[in-house]
Order: sequence, then structure tokens, then C-alpha cells
Amino acid sequence: MKNALLAAVTLFASPLLLPAQYTTSNNNLPKRVITADYNQVSGPLPTIFNECVGAGRANEGLRADWQQQLAYVKKECGFRYIRMHGLLTDDMAVYKEDKNGKPEYNFMYIDALFDYLLSIGIKPFVELGFMPNALASGSKTIFWWRGNVTPPRSYEKWGALIEKLTQHVTERYGAEEVKTWYFEVWNEPNLDGFWAGSQDDYFRLYAHSARAVKKVNAAYRVGGPATAGAAWEPELIAYCHKNKVPIDFISTHTYGVKQGYLDEFGNTGTVLSSDTASISGDVWQSRKEIAASPMPRLELHYTEWSSSYTPADPLHDSYHEATFVLQKLKQSGTAANSMSYWVFTDIFEEPGPRYTPFHGGFGMLTIQGINKPVFYAYQFMNRLGKQQLVNKDPSSWVCKDQQGNLQALVWDYTYTQTDVEVNNQSLYIRDLPAKTKGKLNINIANVPEGKYALELYKVGYRANDAYTTYLDMGKPAGLSKEQVAQIKNINNGKAFHKEIVTVKNKEAFVKELDIRANDVFLLQLNKL
Repeated sequence: MKNALLAAVTLFASPLLLPAQYTTSNNNLPKRVITADYNQVSGPLPTIFNECVGAGRANEGLRADWQQQLAYVKKECGFRYIRMHGLLTDDMAVYKEDKNGKPEYNFMYIDALFDYLLSIGIKPFVELGFMPNALASGSKTIFWWRGNVTPPRSYEKWGALIEKLTQHVTERYGAEEVKTWYFEVWNEPNLDGFWAGSQDDYFRLYAHSARAVKKVNAAYRVGGPATAGAAWEPELIAYCHKNKVPIDFISTHTYGVKQGYLDEFGNTGTVLSSDTASISGDVWQSRKEIAASPMPRLELHYTEWSSSYTPADPLHDSYHEATFVLQKLKQSGTAANSMSYWVFTDIFEEPGPRYTPFHGGFGMLTIQGINKPVFYAYQFMNRLGKQQLVNKDPSSWVCKDQQGNLQALVWDYTYTQTDVEVNNQSLYIRDLPAKTKGKLNINIANVPEGKYALELYKVGYRANDAYTTYLDMGKPAGLSKEQVAQIKNINNGKAFHKEIVTVKNKEAFVKELDIRANDVFLLQLNKL
């Protein structure tokens, strides 16, 4: 069984090696040709991209603007779960002890948060952390909002807290609902900033947490280690296997820069990795480690990932982020059960409240709700049909939906760093025009005869590129209502081209476009 699973991993990974198809056009510009056949379906489209999305901390989820933005990205991008830090920190008022040391529990803030999530159709991917101060063994904290990262004074009291929380959500939402959730133990315990204990201390915390969740209902799903850099995966599996500790999934994190894991206040310079297997290499390695373990069928969830781990990286605001995300998700294929982009909004206060509208924040949306290019990457993916057509191009999906409509999502991912490495913080704050990459030819055979509405959407340099619009305004430290409206209007995501086309019997549908470095195109062909 172990060898068979490893062989399957190798088989699934092989599409990463396929080259794009290029020819030379009459004017000597390269022509990239994408061919597909309406009748040749390769299988279901992997949905790892919108299974889950990240958010900063639980208390931010009680804000009206945060909730409005989440409802918007849920509607447009289809996210099913959300994960965030700080569910058990003191600003959520979950735990205290009386003068005799007896625990007192309060879940009113969690109720308000979870009630809202479920009301808009998003389930919690429950991260169990950080430590309530009344239960903490020390005073070490992380972030502006001071999440306590020390082990519990009493692992038994910690376990009781997790059991009480699990029992409470069961009573409030019902066991059948909670069976669909995930419970993840802590966040990045392999980093000193996030966990003041040892690996053994974390395994002990994990065991008490997992057993507490399962004590309420054995069908509930629990996992970890939620590490940075795909660490501790075989070790946790071996620990659980040896000690008969429950585990249903492995979770970990990866980022696409060359060094570091934690930049709490955004002070570290970062350089985007030139490794073509960044992100996806970690994901496939995690899948191989699980396949080779005593528990080869565990789910795999990347509960944080992005191009960069710092909340002050202008790459997050750039049009380059959209193609980076698409390329890495395509490369990751079916290796993970979910890939949770970190995060959906710049309403995110790890380094404290931010003072400028574009500051390199992790979000898909700015604090004022302006769509960044990466938002459109996720929106476009969510518009794809559920069936993939056979397509050897490594930077595109061609799909069809249940109504027989066609969608092609195509991008160019070009690494634009110079030979002399320049920090992202110096590079992506500039106006960065895109160079031509020639012609893009989309050719789909055997499309049923008839009339179709063709719509074309685009992201790239000065195309749904809000940051460049902001540069044109002179980078004001604050934006007026009128300026926000102007940026949103210029970058509104509407189709740049619409037409009615007729497909004749036995003729292929063909569309040719000019493409530049790091452009994204969504083509929708809807039957009339």
C-alpha cells in the first residue's frame, strides 16, 4: 500500500514537467497555443483553491467592515472554510479562574463570530490557540494584540477548556454540523515566536487537545502540527501512531520567499524565490511523507500560504501576485485537500493598525475594500466549470460546466527579479510595465454548433491593477471616499470585451490575444 501511494504521488506530480506549446507567429513574436477538445474531459477541477481562506485574528471577525468583506469574498470566490488566530486569547473573553482557581468559561464572543460565519455559508477551520493568560505558564506574547504563546500551567485544565468549547459548539450548532469542521492544534509551534515550549511540549498539548475533541464526538476531525515550512509532519504522525493519539489530518504552511518564517512587524526584507518548485515542492513533499507514514490516508491541509510571510511585502499588492498564486495552485494539483491563502483582507493587526491604504498587507482586499489583483485570480478560478478538459499547457485550465458552457483561465507567470537580487520591498513599490510575450491562441475543438456569448476578463499591468492606479495618484497616505471610488471604478473587474460568436459544425472555436508578462485572461463562452 505504501509503495502504491508513493507511485500515485509521482504520477499526479508529473504534469508539472510538461512544457507549454509555442510556435512562431508571422511577425516573429512567439505564439503560445492552448488546445483542448470539448469532448475530452480529464476529470474534476481540483477545488483546493477555495476550500479555505485565512484571516488575522478572531476578534477582528466581530468588526462590521471585516464581516462585509468576508461576505463579499465568499460570494465572489466561493470559500467554504475560514481559519484565524487568537480564538482563545483574552480579547475573546473565553477563560478565567476564580479566587480559588476554579475555571470559568465564556463563549459569547465565539458564538457571535461563529453565528455570523455560518449565516453566510462559511464554516470555521478552528485553530485552537493562543493561551488564555489565566491558564498560561508565562508572559511571553506575540503580535500587537499580545497572543500568549506559552504552554499551559496545567495540561489537564487546557484539555478541559478544549472539551468545554467542543461540547458548547456541539450543543449550539449540532453534532452533524460540527462533524464537518476541522480542529487544528495551535499555530507554528516550531517557531520560537509562536510557541515557548519544546517539540515534546507541543506533542503533549496536541494529545490533550485531540483527546478532548474526540471525547465529545469521535467523528470530529482534529489535526496539526500547523508548522511553518512543512516541518514536524513525520514526527507528529509517528508520535500519534506510537501513543495512540487521534489524528485526522496534517496541516502546515509555506511561503514563496527565500528566507525566514516570521516577520511580526514587517521589518524584514524579502526576495521572491526563483525556484520553479517553490510552494508546490513543499506540498508534494508533504503528501509523500504522509504516504510513506504509518497513516498514509491522512488529509493534508496547507492552512497558510502566500508569496511572502511578511505583512509588509508590496508583492501582495502587485499584479504579479495573481499569476504567482495561479501558477502555484496549478502545480500543486491534487496533492493537498486545501490551500488556504493567507489572508482575505488587510483588516489585519498583527503589527498593529496600518496607516496607509496600500502597505503590502497579506489581504486580497485593502482595508477600504479595494480589490487587489490576487482577488480576481480567486474570483476567476471560482467561475470555472467543474469538469477539466484535457490540456497539456501548465499555466491554464480549460473547463466546462453542467450547462455546457466553456471557460478558459490562462496566465503567464514570469519571474521578474533581476540577476542582482532586489528586495521585494524595493522592487514592487515601483511602476512595473509588463513586456510583451507575443500571441496567445486558444483553440477548442468539437464545440457544439450554435451561438455563444463570449466574454473576456483580464488582470495584469494596468488591468485591474489597483496599486498602479494608487501610484498614479501620488501614493497619498490617506484616501478620500472619492479616491476610493475612483480606484474601484478603474479596477472593477468587468469584461473588457464582449461579442456574440457563431460556432459552425465541425469547426473549432479559436481566439487569439496579445499577452504580456504576468497577464491573466479568463475567457467565458456561454451558450445562447
